[in-house]
Amino acid sequence: MGAGNMAEYLDFLMYIFTDVIETVFLLFFLGKILKKKICPPFYFLFAVCAVLVGNVVSARTITGFVALVLLLSACGIFVCHADVKSSILYAALAVEIMLLCYGVVKSLLALLRPWMPAVFHDTDGIAVMLASEAISLALSGFCYYIVYRYFSCYSAAEQQQMFLVIIPILMIFIMSEYINTIESECQFEVLDDGGGSRDLFSHWQLLAMHFLGLLSLFCILFSYKKLQQNFRLSTKISLLEQEEHSLNQYVDEAKTRYDRTKSFRHDIRNHIAVIKDLLESGKFKEAVSYIEDMDHMAEKMSFPCSTNNPVVDILMGNKLGIAESMGISVDCSLLLPYPCGLKDMDICIVLSNALDNAIQACNTGRPNGYIHVSGRMQGDFLMMEVENSFWGKSAVKKGTGLSNIKAVAEKYSGAMSIETREDVFILQVLLVIPQHPEYIPQQMD
Repeated sequence: MGAGNMAEYLDFLMYIFTDVIETVFLLFFLGKILKKKICPPFYFLFAVCAVLVGNVVSARTITGFVALVLLLSACGIFVCHADVKSSILYAALAVEIMLLCYGVVKSLLALLRPWMPAVFHDTDGIAVMLASEAISLALSGFCYYIVYRYFSCYSAAEQQQMFLVIIPILMIFIMSEYINTIESECQFEVLDDGGGSRDLFSHWQLLAMHFLGLLSLFCILFSYKKLQQNFRLSTKISLLEQEEHSLNQYVDEAKTRYDRTKSFRHDIRNHIAVIKDLLESGKFKEAVSYIEDMDHMAEKMSFPCSTNNPVVDILMGNKLGIAESMGISVDCSLLLPYPCGLKDMDICIVLSNALDNAIQACNTGRPNGYIHVSGRMQGDFLMMEVENSFWGKSAVKKGTGLSNIKAVAEKYSGAMSIETREDVFILQVLLVIPQHPEYIPQQMD
């Protein structure tokens, strides 16, 4: 085998070796950020496919970029069992970071070339390839760690929204592809007296543009992270406002019932004296009528709905009382576990928003409006249902009230469902009850 053939053979082996290392690195990062473990055979299979694709089209072209992203996305979907949007996003992000890191290192080595040992002057030499590969992988690994450490802690809903950043990522790639086209014209050329300064200036420009592209990616991720933090803060503020509103209602209701109880206790002796005088005078009918009036007064001080939870009883009494005063028929068969791992305030947020929406839906001037509240316990699951009459469009706009209910459901790993049929609106909320030392789950029907 001649010296020229040997050199070509070594170059081919180095090309295969570097491609395998890069593709394995990409798949490893994708598995880490998707929080999935990938078996070694899949690394081998992906490396073979990536090398075959790389022989057909370069990853530095738009076609090659798309092909590599789709191949990596397929691994995320079928191997890691991740959703499509997250797989495509993180695949595109991983490939783009690696391309930009390689561009940064390549431009940097071109700038340092005059001060390198003579072995690096040969652009086809193994030494320069190994040095470039090692530094590029180190820089890519550092960037992947930053992404994994600071930009991967998102909920399922947030990851779905994160797909929006794919457009800026593709924009940066198109710019970098244009940069690579320019860069191909100024590869490691021998600096001569006439063009050395011009080539040096071009490499500085390329280094700056690659670095700014890499920085732009992290700026996009940081902006998205801050945006999600603002969304979460806005949701928390909305929940706190709802809690404050509910708490004020509970306080007002408690004050009203306390005043009634205080007045009743103050007059109880007088009432007993009146009844005693009526009985001693033989006025039995008047005594019975007086006792019935007292029973009616005592009934006003009791809660119209008994749910086994004193805090919820106050809320239901307030809301259902408002509904009855508006001529709405109400019915409550809700039985809650008490005590349990569910916070009373969270249960009240669900029921308060649900009943406010139900009262608003029934308050349309039409007769025969009704609200029915029910709930049952099954193991560690609590299902609450609010059914009410409904006149309107089939599509229901999800406002702040339903958003607050959904937030509470997600807090307890549950779900919220909405159903409309004819003139009936049904809201169902499923909550998973956390373990509580004072509560042993029991079945309730």
